[in-house]
Amino acid sequence: MVEPAVQDRPYAQTADEVAAALEADMGGLTAAQARERLDAVGPNLLPEPKRKPAILRFLLHFNDTLIYILLAAAVIKAIMADWLDFWVIVAVAVINAVIGYVQEGRAEKALAGIRGMLSADASARRDGGWQTVPAAELVPGDVVRLAPGDRVPADVRLFQTSQLRIDESALTGESVPASKDVEPVPADAGIGDRHSMAFSGTIVSAGQGRGIVTGTGTRTEIGTIQTLVGEAGSLDTPLTKQLNDFGRKLTLIILGMAALMLAIGRFVHQMPFGDLISATIGFAVAAIPEGLPALVTITLAIGVQQMARRKAITRKLPAVEALGSVTTVCSDKTGTLTRNEMTVRSIVTPVASYDVSGLGYAPEGEITRAGDDAARGDGGDLAALLAVANLCNDAHIVAADDAPGQWKLVGEPTEGALKTVAMKGGAVSAGTKRVAVVPFDSAHKLMATLNESADGSRAILVKGAPDRLLRRAHAQRGAHGREPLNVLHWEEVIADLSGQGLRVLAAARLPAASDLLDVTLDDLHDLEFLGVWGILDPPRPEAVEAIADCHHAGIRVKMITGDHAGTALAIALEMKLVDTPDAPVLTGTELEAMSQEQLKEVVRDVDVYARTSPEHKIRIVRALQSHGEVVAMTGDGVNDAPALTRADVGVAMGIKGTEATKEAAEIVLADDNFATIRSAIREGRRIYDNLRKSVVFLLPTNGAQSLVILVAIVFGLVLPLTPVQVLWVNMVTALTLSLALAYEPAERGIMSRPPRKPGGSIVSLRELGFVLIVSVLIGGATLAVFYTVAATGVDVDYARTEAVAMLALGQLAYLFNCRFLSRSSLSVDAVRGNRVVWWSALALVVLQLVYTYVPFMNDLFGSRPLAIWSWVLPIVLSIVVFLAVEVLKAVRRRGAASVA
Repeated sequence: MVEPAVQDRPYAQTADEVAAALEADMGGLTAAQARERLDAVGPNLLPEPKRKPAILRFLLHFNDTLIYILLAAAVIKAIMADWLDFWVIVAVAVINAVIGYVQEGRAEKALAGIRGMLSADASARRDGGWQTVPAAELVPGDVVRLAPGDRVPADVRLFQTSQLRIDESALTGESVPASKDVEPVPADAGIGDRHSMAFSGTIVSAGQGRGIVTGTGTRTEIGTIQTLVGEAGSLDTPLTKQLNDFGRKLTLIILGMAALMLAIGRFVHQMPFGDLISATIGFAVAAIPEGLPALVTITLAIGVQQMARRKAITRKLPAVEALGSVTTVCSDKTGTLTRNEMTVRSIVTPVASYDVSGLGYAPEGEITRAGDDAARGDGGDLAALLAVANLCNDAHIVAADDAPGQWKLVGEPTEGALKTVAMKGGAVSAGTKRVAVVPFDSAHKLMATLNESADGSRAILVKGAPDRLLRRAHAQRGAHGREPLNVLHWEEVIADLSGQGLRVLAAARLPAASDLLDVTLDDLHDLEFLGVWGILDPPRPEAVEAIADCHHAGIRVKMITGDHAGTALAIALEMKLVDTPDAPVLTGTELEAMSQEQLKEVVRDVDVYARTSPEHKIRIVRALQSHGEVVAMTGDGVNDAPALTRADVGVAMGIKGTEATKEAAEIVLADDNFATIRSAIREGRRIYDNLRKSVVFLLPTNGAQSLVILVAIVFGLVLPLTPVQVLWVNMVTALTLSLALAYEPAERGIMSRPPRKPGGSIVSLRELGFVLIVSVLIGGATLAVFYTVAATGVDVDYARTEAVAMLALGQLAYLFNCRFLSRSSLSVDAVRGNRVVWWSALALVVLQLVYTYVPFMNDLFGSRPLAIWSWVLPIVLSIVVFLAVEVLKAVRRRGAASVA
């Protein structure tokens, strides 16, 4: 059969029109019709992503320039029959590949997390009766019913609802369940405003509903998100780009120098070809920083451990450094910037206004009169309002069993806020009982209870939307009892609170006869209006401070939320994310009308985005990246997964985040706190600084060694180092000194400087010049030691042993220079703050003594025991190298200051 046509935008059409388009009716399908449609449209499942063969995915992790360098070094060592070092280098390359293979596929895992959200079964009407069928067998045109606790099995156009509310937070980011009805909504309504639809994967919080299936599998909203995740694509981190660029350039330089050396040795000095090849191999071994990939991996791994202690769990190594280069943080509001715990902030009665302190569901805080209202009334106005909050309420606040001192909500967030404020005000329910109830209904937007107090008197307590209660009220509770209702005053109060981004609920009461046993909507007239509550999801105090720190560090913070524009702007003002009430806010509807080019023009100027969809979030991220921004995106709902995948750094919430979001992210926050992002960015900057220090430290080792061999060949001199001795220096410095800088504490003012500019090399041209000069210093000192000692007539192996000592000690002295690249190391700070430096120095000295004095090492490396006075020259020259580098650093600082 032909696939049934699904009318575009079913939420904007009547249920009858949708049913007609689907060639179905409200009585459901027959089993035969369902089978035919299932054959035509396929099962109601999200497809498994296509995966490359495992062996190919593993081999792709060797497709990296630095790994090529590593493997080239291994080949050279194999040619030299140095099998121990050959297998060590191969092991490093394989370990890198294994780590990448294990951690790869975040998009695939995100898709698996999304598929896990789908319902297993559904209650569908087939052959005139209700049946439980596998959700995978639902088809467009099926009629399904929904009850509390159900996971919606497909996208459904509702045609019958009874107080139906659905938790769509995973899809829209809104913390309050959405009320549903059957009326069509405007065609341009965002997902959060499509009240006539129930979406696959969301959960029914309350009420009942029936609807007709309009979309299954990939045709659902959640299927669209899955497609977006698959298409979002991920970007290389700044570090990955820099290392690839650096590796390519380094490879070309080494090959060029080797070719030049071959030509000079052959045509200028007529060296035997075999000796020349051996010397060239020695040069290549000296020049290739084969320890660099391992150094990067281990430094990042150390950073992962340190970030975990700060509650930021890293799922992908390069993300550790990428956080440090972030220029813009796009943050979800609910649960990240805010607590995701609705809280009453303001109370207004006909007598006075009150401020409420305390956050979340912990019944800790005070209710205090605002302004100069302290002398008005007797407090009965507040007590009456709190009685409604306490008794006309189905929520409970209970102490958390697994977290002493913590409180949790059982029920809906808004009612939880009212129950909490009642507890703060000392309202009690002892001696009272509920006789009857009018449940909340989205059509009437109110709830009422008939309560009996300890003395036997009864009253009807009502809470709901202010406009609905004002229509039913004819009086208000004033300072001296019942008085005429001032509607204009209350409209001003409600407008003022709403303008502050608060959700406003009202309370009213009505005395009832002692023999009244039931209450209906018809009884709710001539009410006594008691006042209103102003409720919002409060900002995290630590997030406010963290945003200020981000701004100070030159990082823009943008809030992207499913909330309404007014609420979003009010929260942004309170968090000092924006400075003025007229700051621009871009809504999903406005964004939908923009082309990508138009969005690029305004995206950097807008810090608040409201009523957004998953597609909008990806567009915002892409628009920012088009300006060269390094974007971190936070989120907790499945709707955030595509944008997290696309962002340079995806950050998921560990407590309230969905599994799909965690799998899509590189960083998971164990405490769901925006302040942790600030700490992680600081840690990322520290790690990048240390990585750069390590690279700047490592390169002169190779530079000095290769310079020593290059000079010897160019001038036709005896080689000061043999290839195996070059390997020793490489190994001993890699094992000891190279990793010491990974433990360096953060530089002063690390969060006061702007983010580094994206692109460029991990070693700038100025730093490359610095590295070359240091290479000349250490290499020159090594040449001076070798030829000075050799000139005394000692054995050439003795002179080479002293040259190796010079290289090792010169590198040790240079390590202390590298602790502070932007300030002087001639201070007490250079000898404290990092104990690993001293352990590394001790290890180097011990290994160098073993190299020099242990007989089997003398045989293996061609070294000779040195006399005590033979250490004087290398030690003195090492001190000279340290002081010369400090002079060079001072010259660089003056140059940088004059440019600035």
